[in-house]
Amino acid sequence: MSTPSPLRPVATAEEQLFARGRWVVQPDRRLSQLVARRPEGVSPNQWNTALRTRCDFVALDPGTRLPVFAAEFADPAGTDERLDRMLATVCGTIGLEWLRVVSPILGATQARRVVEYLLDARAFRDASGSGFRDIVGRLPDGRDGFVNDLSALARAAAVDAYVGRDLADPIIRGLHVTAPGGVAEGWAWVELPEGRHLLERVRIVPHGFDCGIALDRLAEDLAALAVGERLKRLETTPPVWLSRDDLVRAYDRLQARHPALNSPFFVPL
Repeated sequence: MSTPSPLRPVATAEEQLFARGRWVVQPDRRLSQLVARRPEGVSPNQWNTALRTRCDFVALDPGTRLPVFAAEFADPAGTDERLDRMLATVCGTIGLEWLRVVSPILGATQARRVVEYLLDARAFRDASGSGFRDIVGRLPDGRDGFVNDLSALARAAAVDAYVGRDLADPIIRGLHVTAPGGVAEGWAWVELPEGRHLLERVRIVPHGFDCGIALDRLAEDLAALAVGERLKRLETTPPVWLSRDDLVRAYDRLQARHPALNSPFFVPL
Protein backbone atom coordinates (compact mmCIF):
# COMPACT_ATOMS: atom_id res chain seq x y z
CA MET A 1 0.00 0.00 0.00
CA SER A 2 1.49 3.35 -1.05
CA THR A 3 2.08 6.11 1.47
CA PRO A 4 -0.11 9.18 0.89
CA SER A 5 1.77 12.26 -0.26
CA PRO A 6 2.42 14.82 2.48
CA LEU A 7 1.64 17.50 -0.09
CA ARG A 8 -1.89 18.77 -0.45
CA PRO A 9 -3.78 19.99 -3.52
CA VAL A 10 -3.63 23.77 -3.51
CA ALA A 11 -6.89 25.67 -3.28
CA THR A 12 -6.57 28.12 -6.14
CA ALA A 13 -7.98 31.59 -6.59
CA GLU A 14 -9.06 31.63 -10.23
CA GLU A 15 -8.64 35.38 -10.57
CA GLN A 16 -4.95 35.07 -9.60
CA LEU A 17 -4.18 31.80 -11.36
CA PHE A 18 -2.22 31.70 -14.61
CA ALA A 19 -1.01 28.94 -16.90
CA ARG A 20 2.40 28.50 -18.50
CA GLY A 21 2.75 25.56 -20.83
CA ARG A 22 1.43 22.55 -18.99
CA TRP A 23 1.81 24.22 -15.62
CA VAL A 24 -0.75 25.96 -13.45
CA VAL A 25 0.77 28.69 -11.27
CA GLN A 26 -0.69 30.22 -8.12
CA PRO A 27 0.86 33.26 -6.42
CA ASP A 28 1.41 33.98 -2.74
CA ARG A 29 1.08 30.80 -0.71
CA ARG A 30 2.44 29.81 2.69
CA LEU A 31 4.22 26.49 3.08
CA SER A 32 1.44 25.48 5.48
CA GLN A 33 -1.00 25.71 2.56
CA LEU A 34 1.07 23.28 0.48
CA VAL A 35 1.54 20.48 3.01
CA ALA A 36 -1.19 18.29 4.49
CA ARG A 37 0.59 17.18 7.64
CA ARG A 38 3.94 17.05 9.38
CA PRO A 39 5.96 14.31 7.68
CA GLU A 40 7.95 11.69 9.51
CA GLY A 41 11.52 12.71 10.23
CA VAL A 42 10.66 16.39 10.75
CA SER A 43 10.62 17.58 14.35
CA PRO A 44 7.78 19.77 15.65
CA ASN A 45 10.23 22.66 16.02
CA GLN A 46 11.46 22.32 12.42
CA TRP A 47 7.90 22.02 11.23
CA ASN A 48 6.55 25.04 13.10
CA THR A 49 9.48 27.19 12.01
CA ALA A 50 9.34 26.24 8.33
CA LEU A 51 5.58 26.77 8.09
CA ARG A 52 6.13 30.53 8.42
CA THR A 53 7.75 30.64 4.97
CA ARG A 54 5.81 32.13 2.08
CA CYS A 55 6.48 31.66 -1.60
CA ASP A 56 5.72 34.23 -4.26
CA PHE A 57 4.62 31.58 -6.76
CA VAL A 58 3.98 27.85 -6.66
CA ALA A 59 3.83 25.71 -9.81
CA LEU A 60 1.15 23.02 -9.65
CA ASP A 61 0.52 19.77 -11.46
CA PRO A 62 -2.47 20.66 -13.68
CA GLY A 63 -4.26 17.39 -12.97
CA THR A 64 -3.85 16.96 -9.23
CA ARG A 65 -3.09 20.58 -8.28
CA LEU A 66 -0.30 19.22 -6.08
CA PRO A 67 2.65 21.62 -5.71
CA VAL A 68 5.79 20.73 -7.66
CA PHE A 69 8.05 23.69 -7.01
CA ALA A 70 7.87 27.03 -5.27
CA ALA A 71 9.77 30.26 -5.92
CA GLU A 72 10.49 32.86 -3.27
CA PHE A 73 12.03 36.31 -3.78
CA ALA A 74 13.68 37.71 -0.67
CA ASP A 75 15.53 40.83 0.37
CA PRO A 76 19.00 40.15 1.83
CA ALA A 77 18.05 42.09 4.95
CA GLY A 78 15.21 39.66 5.67
CA THR A 79 17.03 36.35 5.25
CA ASP A 80 17.16 33.95 8.21
CA GLU A 81 19.72 31.13 8.08
CA ARG A 82 17.96 29.12 10.79
CA LEU A 83 14.66 29.33 8.93
CA ASP A 84 16.42 28.32 5.73
CA ARG A 85 17.86 25.20 7.37
CA MET A 86 14.41 24.24 8.62
CA LEU A 87 12.93 24.86 5.18
CA ALA A 88 15.60 22.69 3.56
CA THR A 89 14.81 19.84 5.94
CA VAL A 90 11.07 20.03 5.35
CA CYS A 91 11.30 20.39 1.56
CA GLY A 92 13.75 17.51 1.30
CA THR A 93 11.44 15.29 3.33
CA ILE A 94 8.20 16.10 1.50
CA GLY A 95 9.71 16.23 -2.00
CA LEU A 96 8.88 19.86 -2.74
CA GLU A 97 11.37 21.81 -4.85
CA TRP A 98 11.98 25.33 -3.54
CA LEU A 99 14.01 28.16 -5.05
CA ARG A 100 14.89 31.32 -3.15
CA VAL A 101 16.20 34.32 -5.09
CA VAL A 102 17.90 36.83 -2.79
CA SER A 103 18.19 40.36 -4.18
CA PRO A 104 17.48 43.87 -2.87
CA ILE A 105 15.72 44.89 -6.09
CA LEU A 106 14.25 41.79 -7.74
CA GLY A 107 10.82 41.36 -6.20
CA ALA A 108 7.15 41.12 -7.07
CA THR A 109 7.47 43.16 -10.27
CA GLN A 110 10.00 40.78 -11.81
CA ALA A 111 8.99 37.54 -10.06
CA ARG A 112 6.34 36.37 -12.51
CA ARG A 113 8.63 36.89 -15.50
CA VAL A 114 11.38 34.91 -13.79
CA VAL A 115 9.02 32.07 -12.85
CA GLU A 116 7.70 31.87 -16.42
CA TYR A 117 11.28 31.65 -17.66
CA LEU A 118 12.05 28.83 -15.22
CA LEU A 119 8.97 26.92 -16.35
CA ASP A 120 9.97 27.34 -19.99
CA ALA A 121 13.47 26.11 -19.11
CA ARG A 122 12.08 23.00 -17.42
CA ALA A 123 9.84 22.26 -20.40
CA PHE A 124 12.78 22.70 -22.79
CA ARG A 125 14.96 20.42 -20.66
CA ASP A 126 12.27 17.73 -20.50
CA ALA A 127 11.65 17.89 -24.26
CA SER A 128 15.21 18.17 -25.57
CA GLY A 129 17.57 17.21 -22.77
CA SER A 130 19.71 20.27 -23.53
CA GLY A 131 20.19 23.63 -21.87
CA PHE A 132 17.54 26.27 -22.42
CA ARG A 133 20.09 29.05 -22.19
CA ASP A 134 22.75 27.60 -24.49
CA ILE A 135 21.56 29.44 -27.59
CA VAL A 136 24.22 31.78 -28.97
CA GLY A 137 23.54 34.86 -31.07
CA ARG A 138 24.34 38.54 -31.40
CA LEU A 139 23.90 40.56 -28.19
CA PRO A 140 22.70 44.18 -28.16
CA ASP A 141 26.24 45.38 -27.37
CA GLY A 142 27.56 43.69 -30.55
CA ARG A 143 29.21 40.67 -28.95
CA ASP A 144 28.23 37.05 -29.44
CA GLY A 145 26.65 35.47 -26.38
CA PHE A 146 23.62 33.75 -24.92
CA VAL A 147 20.53 35.44 -26.32
CA ASN A 148 17.89 33.36 -24.56
CA ASP A 149 18.35 34.80 -21.11
CA LEU A 150 16.50 37.04 -18.70
CA SER A 151 18.93 39.92 -18.98
CA ALA A 152 18.63 40.50 -22.74
CA LEU A 153 16.49 43.62 -22.25
CA ALA A 154 18.82 44.86 -19.52
CA ARG A 155 21.77 44.60 -21.92
CA ALA A 156 19.84 46.55 -24.54
CA ALA A 157 19.04 49.18 -21.88
CA ALA A 158 22.75 49.43 -21.06
CA VAL A 159 23.53 50.18 -24.71
CA ASP A 160 20.86 52.89 -24.72
CA ALA A 161 22.26 54.33 -21.48
CA TYR A 162 25.73 54.39 -23.04
CA VAL A 163 24.42 56.23 -26.10
CA GLY A 164 22.74 58.69 -23.72
CA ARG A 165 26.06 59.11 -21.86
CA ASP A 166 24.72 57.72 -18.60
CA LEU A 167 27.24 54.86 -18.84
CA ALA A 168 30.93 54.92 -19.69
CA ASP A 169 30.75 51.41 -21.19
CA PRO A 170 27.76 49.63 -22.80
CA ILE A 171 28.68 46.17 -21.50
CA ILE A 172 27.14 44.60 -18.41
CA ARG A 173 29.95 42.49 -17.00
CA GLY A 174 29.48 39.59 -14.62
CA LEU A 175 30.76 36.57 -12.76
CA HIS A 176 29.35 33.67 -10.79
CA VAL A 177 30.42 31.26 -8.05
CA THR A 178 28.90 28.35 -6.16
CA ALA A 179 29.40 27.86 -2.44
CA PRO A 180 29.36 24.55 -0.55
CA GLY A 181 25.77 23.41 -0.21
CA GLY A 182 24.87 24.57 -3.69
CA VAL A 183 24.16 28.23 -2.95
CA ALA A 184 24.97 30.21 -6.10
CA GLU A 185 26.01 33.85 -6.26
CA GLY A 186 26.04 36.03 -9.34
CA TRP A 187 27.45 39.52 -9.83
CA ALA A 188 26.83 42.03 -12.58
CA TRP A 189 28.14 45.56 -12.90
CA VAL A 190 28.37 48.52 -15.24
CA GLU A 191 30.76 51.44 -15.39
CA LEU A 192 29.48 54.99 -15.19
CA PRO A 193 31.26 58.27 -15.87
CA GLU A 194 33.83 59.51 -13.37
CA GLY A 195 34.99 56.02 -12.41
CA ARG A 196 31.78 55.03 -10.65
CA HIS A 197 30.38 51.50 -10.79
CA LEU A 198 26.96 50.02 -10.20
CA LEU A 199 27.13 46.48 -8.79
CA GLU A 200 24.26 44.06 -8.24
CA ARG A 201 24.59 40.73 -6.45
CA VAL A 202 22.04 37.92 -6.49
CA ARG A 203 22.13 34.72 -4.46
CA ILE A 204 20.14 31.62 -5.34
CA VAL A 205 19.38 29.17 -2.55
CA PRO A 206 18.02 25.91 -4.02
CA HIS A 207 16.26 23.14 -2.16
CA GLY A 208 16.13 20.29 -4.67
CA PHE A 209 15.37 22.68 -7.52
CA ASP A 210 16.49 22.02 -11.10
CA CYS A 211 15.41 23.66 -14.35
CA GLY A 212 18.20 22.53 -16.67
CA ILE A 213 20.21 25.75 -16.22
CA ALA A 214 23.29 25.83 -13.99
CA LEU A 215 22.19 27.88 -11.00
CA ASP A 216 25.40 29.92 -10.81
CA ARG A 217 24.87 31.03 -14.41
CA LEU A 218 21.25 31.78 -13.59
CA ALA A 219 22.37 33.90 -10.62
CA GLU A 220 24.66 35.95 -12.89
CA ASP A 221 21.83 36.36 -15.39
CA LEU A 222 19.52 37.58 -12.62
CA ALA A 223 22.20 39.99 -11.40
CA ALA A 224 22.33 41.50 -14.89
CA LEU A 225 18.54 41.72 -14.83
CA ALA A 226 18.87 43.57 -11.51
CA VAL A 227 21.30 46.03 -13.11
CA GLY A 228 18.66 46.70 -15.75
CA GLU A 229 16.12 47.45 -13.03
CA ARG A 230 18.57 49.90 -11.43
CA LEU A 231 19.15 51.63 -14.76
CA LYS A 232 15.40 52.25 -15.03
CA ARG A 233 15.50 54.13 -11.74
CA LEU A 234 18.67 56.18 -12.09
CA GLU A 235 16.84 59.49 -12.01
CA THR A 236 14.27 58.66 -9.33
CA THR A 237 16.24 56.37 -7.00
CA PRO A 238 20.00 56.87 -7.32
CA PRO A 239 21.79 53.66 -6.23
CA VAL A 240 24.88 53.35 -4.06
CA TRP A 241 27.90 53.81 -6.31
CA LEU A 242 31.19 52.00 -5.92
CA SER A 243 34.54 53.42 -6.85
CA ARG A 244 36.93 51.31 -8.88
CA ASP A 245 38.87 50.53 -5.69
CA ASP A 246 35.66 49.55 -3.88
CA LEU A 247 34.78 47.13 -6.66
CA VAL A 248 38.25 45.56 -6.59
CA ARG A 249 38.10 45.15 -2.81
CA ALA A 250 34.68 43.49 -3.05
CA TYR A 251 36.07 41.13 -5.69
CA ASP A 252 39.11 40.34 -3.54
CA ARG A 253 36.83 39.41 -0.62
CA LEU A 254 34.81 37.13 -2.88
CA GLN A 255 37.96 35.54 -4.29
CA ALA A 256 39.22 34.89 -0.75
CA ARG A 257 36.13 32.72 -0.21
CA HIS A 258 36.38 31.16 -3.67
CA PRO A 259 40.11 30.81 -4.53
CA ALA A 260 39.37 29.25 -7.93
CA LEU A 261 37.61 32.43 -9.06
CA ASN A 262 39.63 34.21 -11.73
CA SER A 263 37.55 36.82 -13.52
CA PRO A 264 39.32 38.29 -16.56
CA PHE A 265 37.34 41.49 -16.12
CA PHE A 266 39.40 42.42 -13.06
CA VAL A 267 42.80 42.01 -14.70
CA PRO A 268 42.92 45.60 -16.02
CA LEU A 269 41.35 47.13 -12.91
